[in-house]
Amino acid sequence: MIDWWSDPDCVDEAGRPLFATMAQVFALEGEAVSSDPLASVIRARFGGKCYYVKRYVGNGRSWQRHWFGLRQWQVRPRVRKEWENHLAFQSWGIPTAKLVAYGLERQWGGFRRGALVTEEIVGACDLARLANQRDERLRDRGWLAAVSWQIARIARAMHDHGFAHNDLKWRNILIVDEGQPQVYLIDCPSGGYWWRPFLDYRIIKDLACLDKVGKYHLSRVQRLRFFLDYRQHARLNDEDKRMVRKILKFFEGRE
Repeated sequence: MIDWWSDPDCVDEAGRPLFATMAQVFALEGEAVSSDPLASVIRARFGGKCYYVKRYVGNGRSWQRHWFGLRQWQVRPRVRKEWENHLAFQSWGIPTAKLVAYGLERQWGGFRRGALVTEEIVGACDLARLANQRDERLRDRGWLAAVSWQIARIARAMHDHGFAHNDLKWRNILIVDEGQPQVYLIDCPSGGYWWRPFLDYRIIKDLACLDKVGKYHLSRVQRLRFFLDYRQHARLNDEDKRMVRKILKFFEGRE
């Protein structure tokens, strides 16, 4: 059984058939971006636009680690989680890449393969790359304040919906800089909804992932400003202080 969706308005007439079915998406060729046992990503260009094609095959790991093969019947496939999380971001007003096509194929009721196609965000660069390149914008207080406020708003929106990203790292945050920086959130196959107190732990993890790199590139004042924007507070209260201590200790001994 194949469950497939594509947006005919996202691609011109010539390129539309390329994303019309899962078989066609798996036949696409393009520039290799990444590959691991679970999924591969290529960049393909059609009609003057670039698209990222992420293709999942099988459950990607050993049978023992996936409950001796039973997980493909018992757990939501990773590709489904990724497109559902993507759609959730859109519904919450979180800027993200435009979905062009997505779906999965099952065999005998178990997951066989799946794919997700997104349109390139033109002019975007991930925040981790800017940090690695020591980009001069990271020393621009006004630019950083605008970016930090947007990330704080995005994180708050997710957490207010009981959702945690679970991989909220600088590499998954894209910046488009056209006069004023615009932040986009991408790549969230591990995110999910949680009940408290489990949600509280996941919130701390999300914020600690951001601060893991942030502490090397931002001042204490800038990091504090981000946290206050996230909490929507003018100054720290007792609960805020407890959260800050947990964030700072989260990766102790693991770096």
